[in-house]
Amino acid sequence: MLRYLFIILIPLSSIQIYSQDINWVTLEQAIELQKDNPKNIIMDVYTNWCGPCKLLDRNTFKNKDVSAFINQYYYAVKFDAEGDSEINYDGKVFTNPNFNPEKIKRRNGTHQLTRYLGVSAYPTIIFMDKNSNLITYVRGYKNPQQLELWLKLFKDEQYKSIKTQEEFNKYYQSFVPEFSLTK
Repeated sequence: MLRYLFIILIPLSSIQIYSQDINWVTLEQAIELQKDNPKNIIMDVYTNWCGPCKLLDRNTFKNKDVSAFINQYYYAVKFDAEGDSEINYDGKVFTNPNFNPEKIKRRNGTHQLTRYLGVSAYPTIIFMDKNSNLITYVRGYKNPQQLELWLKLFKDEQYKSIKTQEEFNKYYQSFVPEFSLTK
């Protein structure tokens, strides 16, 4: 009996070791939090029907290195690009007037904020500075080590020192990932 209990407890204890959740907040909450403790924002723009979005959640955002890094250096926002939320950003109110509740698990109307931010593919990861201004966006699925390059570049003001494509190429080629590829 003790042997069976041991077999059950070992896998459960490893879940705690390897899984750490990202502290997701809304965009409005992130902007409010920036007032007291300025950090850049990372925004996961996803849809319910998007397969690569689900892979990004499962393989990358659940990775302990990724989640610990994001929680330390960023405010993390999840944004459903076809959802029905009302969002205040940049002095404007954004909604999804074409949202259809019957299509909640399928393609739906595109949220106005999605268009405003220039997102045209899912998933898209948006990086914003400490003043909630767009830095850049990264399209498509990224594994933990691929995302690490961007997370470390935009965690502070380092990205501002890169002025040319050649300087970015040098950064990219010299980058040595440290994050694990597994959870």
